[in-house]
Amino acid sequence: MDLQYLVREPQNITPETPILFMLHGYGSNEEDLFSFVPTLPEDWIVVSFRAPRNSNYGGYAWFDINFNEPSNFLDENEGNDAVKSVMENIMAITNKYGLTNNPTHLCGFSQGGIIVYSLALQYPELFSKIACLSSFPEEKMLKNIVKDKKKYEKLRFFISHGTDDAVIPLEWGRKAADLLYDLSAYFSFREYMSGHGVNQKNYLDLMEFFKK
Repeated sequence: MDLQYLVREPQNITPETPILFMLHGYGSNEEDLFSFVPTLPEDWIVVSFRAPRNSNYGGYAWFDINFNEPSNFLDENEGNDAVKSVMENIMAITNKYGLTNNPTHLCGFSQGGIIVYSLALQYPELFSKIACLSSFPEEKMLKNIVKDKKKYEKLRFFISHGTDDAVIPLEWGRKAADLLYDLSAYFSFREYMSGHGVNQKNYLDLMEFFKK
């Protein structure tokens, strides 16, 4: 499935040009995280995907969510299909631009972050900087993660969560710190006085992570 997306291209593109793929949350669209573009590095290609499903609350979704039954939050097959679709689109766009020796970064918010965790932990050799905002690693989608800790040496994770998040509890988000610690991955886990979103301090820290 070819996903729709927005793209910001730098003036010059070479095989080494960095590229950032962005995945929005449930009920949102590709314009949401694309609003970060003005403060992202100017020499990066930035791609913001639109999820393929219509959500029940307007906007789009990567997979259906069972809000009434947290223990059965998502359908495993739907989630894995979404990961596969995003991976195929990442490879297609990378090939389109002739990127052969470049860093590839990921940024996902909420539901998009669940997919980003799955991508980064299944294919760690393909990515560089990973940002997961107001999200959590879903165990159902992490059954095929790479267990070789050496594979994670080049990855850098930025994890953020609001202390008052009423959509994805902070305790769920903290699972990421335990998981990444066990994998000996480099990560920064930060909590902010906010709800289910990205406040100004969170945003500034995220931009600093991408620029340094």
